[in-house]
Amino acid sequence: MVPTSTPVITFGEELRRWREARRYSQLALAAEAEVSQRHLSFLENGKSKPSREMVLHLGRCLDLSLRDQNALLAASGFSPEYTERGLDDPDLDEVRHTLDVVLAAHGHIPAYIIDRGWDLVMANNAAMGMAALAGLDPPLEVALNVMRTCFHPDGIRARVVDWERFATTLIHRLEREIIDRPFDDRLASLLAEARTYPGVAELPGRSPLPSGNELMVPMQVETPAGTLRLISMIATIGEPFDVTLSELRIETLLPADRFTESVLRDAHDRQADELTEVQTP
Repeated sequence: MVPTSTPVITFGEELRRWREARRYSQLALAAEAEVSQRHLSFLENGKSKPSREMVLHLGRCLDLSLRDQNALLAASGFSPEYTERGLDDPDLDEVRHTLDVVLAAHGHIPAYIIDRGWDLVMANNAAMGMAALAGLDPPLEVALNVMRTCFHPDGIRARVVDWERFATTLIHRLEREIIDRPFDDRLASLLAEARTYPGVAELPGRSPLPSGNELMVPMQVETPAGTLRLISMIATIGEPFDVTLSELRIETLLPADRFTESVLRDAHDRQADELTEVQTP
């Protein structure tokens, strides 16, 4: 059997599919990039070869991620512009320390960092203790991906009040990310996996999205101490020039009422007391 090779995508093909994904006509993208439509047409059909600077310029006009700008460069025969290093790389020691400080500064407020595929990268003690607070012990493969934690039957869904409504907002968030990153196979696989879990595929048509009259839609989690009401806040690293760093998101679960604030603070204080007892000779 003769092995099949992966088709090579040319720069013109890559440019065209991104232009169409961003809903630009050739004329509109040419105007945005301040080049002639004729030149853009020649780039797409392979009659002209772009310079490295033109590739990056068009990538920015199309609002591509650093990863996708690198892919556009590769299709043109150029080397990557942006590095991609794991957080365990020695060159990122200071960055990792800064992220540790940021997470620790949240204290009793659960905070964690996820990558582009919603995998858990780092978390503070409050976030790591959330499952135990809800009386859950999810399998590791579930706990290490936030989307899987929310949709998998062995995740938190059994403890979430009005789970269908909460999950509908989450599935729409994932779908919006795919609209922005339509060729990200990892993200598409995550959505496909989520839809295989019981009741998820029917969510968008069965459970309505929140109305414009609601200020926030908190996640409500049942715990032995009572129902916790949490709202999510997402932050990113400003102006990163590394692919890995550009894809990190810091998510904070803020208490939406005083009761939740009290429960989270008490859990944090108990955890600190237990740690002190362990360390005391």
